[in-house]
Amino acid sequence: MTHVDRDQWGVPQLWAGDVDALARLQGRVAAVDRAWQISAERWRAEGRLAAHVGPAELAWDRFARRVRLDDTARRCYERLDPDTRRWVEAYVDGVNSGLAEGAAAAPEFAATGTAPEPWHPWSPLGVFLVQHVLFSTFPNKLWHAHVARTLGPEAAGLFAVEGPASSGSNAWAVPADPATGRGPLIAGDPHRLLELPGVYQQVRLACPEFDVVGLAFPGVPGVPHFGHTGHVAWAVTNAMADYQDLYRERLRRDGDRVLVRDADGWTPAARHVEEIEVRGGAPETVEVIETPRGPVIDHDRVTGEAIALRTPSRVEARLGFEALLPLLRARRTGDVAEALRHWVEPVNSVLAADTGGGVRRLVAGLVPVRDERCRREPVPAWEPAYRWRGDYLPLVDEPVDGVAVCANDRRDDVAAHGADFAPPHRARRIRALLADGAEPSTVHTDDRLPAGPLYRLLDRLDPDRLDEPARALLLRLRGWDRAMAAGSAGAGAYAAWRAALARRLRVHPRLRGLDEPCGFDELFAPWTDPAARIGLALDHLAAAFDLAEPAAEALAEVAAGPAPGEWGSRHLLHPVHLGVAPAITDAVTAMRRRVALGGDTDCVLATSSVPGISDACWRGPVARYVWDLTDRAASRWIVPFGASGRPDDPHFADQLTHWAAGTLIPVPDGPLTGDETT
Repeated sequence: MTHVDRDQWGVPQLWAGDVDALARLQGRVAAVDRAWQISAERWRAEGRLAAHVGPAELAWDRFARRVRLDDTARRCYERLDPDTRRWVEAYVDGVNSGLAEGAAAAPEFAATGTAPEPWHPWSPLGVFLVQHVLFSTFPNKLWHAHVARTLGPEAAGLFAVEGPASSGSNAWAVPADPATGRGPLIAGDPHRLLELPGVYQQVRLACPEFDVVGLAFPGVPGVPHFGHTGHVAWAVTNAMADYQDLYRERLRRDGDRVLVRDADGWTPAARHVEEIEVRGGAPETVEVIETPRGPVIDHDRVTGEAIALRTPSRVEARLGFEALLPLLRARRTGDVAEALRHWVEPVNSVLAADTGGGVRRLVAGLVPVRDERCRREPVPAWEPAYRWRGDYLPLVDEPVDGVAVCANDRRDDVAAHGADFAPPHRARRIRALLADGAEPSTVHTDDRLPAGPLYRLLDRLDPDRLDEPARALLLRLRGWDRAMAAGSAGAGAYAAWRAALARRLRVHPRLRGLDEPCGFDELFAPWTDPAARIGLALDHLAAAFDLAEPAAEALAEVAAGPAPGEWGSRHLLHPVHLGVAPAITDAVTAMRRRVALGGDTDCVLATSSVPGISDACWRGPVARYVWDLTDRAASRWIVPFGASGRPDDPHFADQLTHWAAGTLIPVPDGPLTGDETT
């Protein structure tokens, strides 16, 4: 017997008699609630999204074919241990049993004239790869190569900040209090692209072996990143590890054969051609090449060299799925650590706490041992010095005394694993708030900007050299409280000034060279677009250059123009979606009217925008949670939108206003009643 309950927010609570039946039920519910979402992610993994959506997705499909996502998923599936493989197959059986029902209520299928397709046993592994293949640091290496080529190697430090897809997440642990009997507490808020439907799905998974609440990836069994078993809870942030390398490859053609330069001469590379179908357009062929380093994902159009990607998941044919079922069975922090010994990528910082009072900090995943240059830029494949040495850095597993904070920052536990980390101010701010006794929800929504080099630039400007409107604006910004609150006109004015400054820096004499052709595929533009990278690096640039003149000019521009308005009128919600169904587009328009967003890229409430490009919020907290180890029923969580992916469902976006306001809702923890039997 299996059954599904739903709480007042539509969050599914699943019960089954054994783990495989529970996985089957989780797959079915994911398909019913998120049929279009998981189908689109499956097509992404296979490089077949353009066939269903149209030419706009060709860049992704080319990349997915070249990087061999589907083939890697198959290889990793074939290497699963028997218990994990059976469990994953049960989940896929559930997905296939629910797709027709879910698709019938999802308007995207009708809008595109498509139908869901039965999943393969390895499809969940492909979906997981899609979520994380661009989550690491390798696109930054393309940017570093462009900076070195156009500005010189010494300019890399100007942009020593993670790119637009990595930092922003927070997690913290508060230790137990023996005097009161209170257990530990773990809280956090992962930051990723704000996708609609949300990338995480709240769920409760219960069977005779365990009863877990957590956040699942739709299309993937279990709760990989954030969960509470009633005995132990865990949370992850990006460890900012560097575990994927790019190699410059020299290729030679011999008819249909491709040879690649190696240390000992020329050696054959695997090569074949695939055809990408395109909805409403002609099919496109893509050449798929794999060298001894890895798949060729791009070509440098400046040097003519191919660019190959080497990843632990492809080298080892493992993703870490063997950790997922043991995590559900965990009862102590040691069980979490033991489960995560199987983890591969992405490399995560993990906080775990249990009802016994123990708190541990882990770094889980595979980081290869190799030359330090590999961490900075694409390296010559034919030089033996840049080969991986066959070893990986050891798993970090250490007890924690006192408060622990992870905010993508450089710490002793992660320093050896990465090169670029997020600035330390978010971690410092969280520690300060916790020291003052702030509640988790207050920490989550803290919108105060640090007084970094960009803001301090205002103090270096001479008011007497400005006209009256610009002088008034300068004095206003100096007196502003640096709170990026939705209703703050000061925050709106500050955002308008920094955007005007960012635009001026595009033509700064020391940065103008960045506008030379980059040479890499359009898919990597979020990482390689000079305008975006300048906007994201304003603090570094303000510390490195004398920007008094362009800063004053930007003040004059803003002061002479229309009033910037409140921050919330500029910082509009901009969730990422395929835009194929008018019902979804209409829903997004309605969402923007319902909420006004506070926060900013450098706040604890890291609702990101790109100064000089747009103040729209395209990235932010994709969930918030508070795991209470004293009483799980006291735990709280929220997601940006809702439990359902169907716009006509009352739970499509019923959590949005709470998410925007910073409030949390209870996790389901009562008896399962079995109102709905399957």
